[in-house]
Amino acid sequence: MRNVADPLVPEGAEPVKVTDRRRFQEDGAPRETPAQDDEVARLQQELDAARRRVDELARGLQASERDREDFKRRLMRERESLLDVERGNVAVALLEAIDQLDLALSTVDESPLKTGVRMIRENLLKKAESTGIEGVPLEGRQFDPNLAEATELEVTAHEAEDGRVVAVTRACYALRGRVIRPGRVKVARFVRPARA
Repeated sequence: MRNVADPLVPEGAEPVKVTDRRRFQEDGAPRETPAQDDEVARLQQELDAARRRVDELARGLQASERDREDFKRRLMRERESLLDVERGNVAVALLEAIDQLDLALSTVDESPLKTGVRMIRENLLKKAESTGIEGVPLEGRQFDPNLAEATELEVTAHEAEDGRVVAVTRACYALRGRVIRPGRVKVARFVRPARA
């Protein structure tokens, strides 16, 4: 019977094992030649350089992703800031209309017209509050120039009342914690009583 695996080996013959001693050591381990050593070293250097390049590119990609995310966050903050400014501008116009209604209410005696104007004012104020606009209470607090303008001074003989807001002539409003319209107030100023 002929060996099907190797058609050159005659039937019944033992296969011949050939060992190339130029390429293998006595124990069968492959023998490395100086040319192979140089080639292996060169390939190892190329592999190390390629790995360093891949690491460098991966770090660059990660940094680029971080920069892109930071840019998106900054863009969203700027957009929200611009929207807040525009909301503030609209709110100031609305608050001026409310001030005009307050002025109208202060001059008219009790009448159906005054009741209607008061209802309109309250409705506008509720709509303003629903958009995030909130009134900042000033009366009785220490005067803060970030919240109000002092338009009048009132002399007081009590030292504890020095710098306190005693009357509000125009209300202060804020939108998301930022003052969109400062108030106008009358501030108490302590003056020692004259001694006779």
